[in-house]
Amino acid sequence: MPGNHLTTSSQIMCPHGGQAILFTSNTQANAVSTPVLLESDIHPVAGCPFTVGPKYSPCVRIEWSAGSSKTSVNGTATLVQSSIGKCINAEGAPQGIAIVVNTQPKASAL
Repeated sequence: MPGNHLTTSSQIMCPHGGQAILFTSNTQANAVSTPVLLESDIHPVAGCPFTVGPKYSPCVRIEWSAGSSKTSVNGTATLVQSSIGKCINAEGAPQGIAIVVNTQPKASAL
């Protein structure tokens, strides 16, 4: 999947407005001096207000798929703007797709 790399400086939200806390196990690849995120990274979500009826059911993590098909770090695909982040609640139920608000614009991948 093509697009700009996602890094620890990107901004990613759940569809309900919660903010992803971005960190990575990647210590080898940077884009504009910031670590590139990997498809294997799982990001916690803070501040999701989502409810199902009267039950509070916030997104608590984002799990990724569809990383770069051509760029990897130690065999793990890097995340790009078109990667798919599945937002999950504490019970393991998917609650929507993450929204990539911004990326770094200087390095891209296929």
